Amino acid sequence: MKVCTDACLFGAWVVDFLQKQQYSNPISILDIGTGTGLLSLMIAQEIDCEIDAVEIEPNAVKQAAENFTNASFHSNINIKQTDIRSWDSNKPYDYIISNPPFFENDLASPDTKKNLALHSSALSLKELTEIIDAKLKQESVAAILLPFHRKDEMIQLALERNLFLKINADIKQTSKHTSFRTFLIFSRKKQTLLSEEITIQDNRVYSDRFIELLKKYYLAF
Repeated sequence: MKVCTDACLFGAWVVDFLQKQQYSNPISILDIGTGTGLLSLMIAQEIDCEIDAVEIEPNAVKQAAENFTNASFHSNINIKQTDIRSWDSNKPYDYIISNPPFFENDLASPDTKKNLALHSSALSLKELTEIIDAKLKQESVAAILLPFHRKDEMIQLALERNLFLKINADIKQTSKHTSFRTFLIFSRKKQTLLSEEITIQDNRVYSDRFIELLKKYYLAF
């Protein structure tokens, strides 16, 4: 489970959003499908928060736990090995984040462990929206990273739970490419949509927006 550029960008984008909000510290965050813990770590580095990081795959949990232990701010992150669909927790959260299993209906890997981490055989988008609806506080928001081709599907499923798209960023590798990822923030309150398009690089040079978001995390910046 390598660290992917789009996941790093998503984590930085979420932190940028959180730092512009008015909230009482510390805030509570649920990270659904934390994998190796990347998103939780990026947020904990910059935000005073308490994070429950949930992951089903044992090896990913082991790696996430090691990553949390080696971080100076690991005391704010609680790793939980469980299936989020059956997790018996009535705790509501200020924010929910998720880089969920990708590629429902796409070709799956023969590696079962990778399937759990990368494919939605373990968690469908419909189930994800139901979980968000059940665990999100009334005035709170949820941030989701998805393949671009699943954007409309997610928006529709969220609407069925009275979750409205608040902020959206579509991600391109370069200005010559079509969007391949989308970042979505949902709220229970319907309001004017804020949207942007982020290009990662052109001519092998990172874009200004990419550098702005990642400079806290990338040593190269």
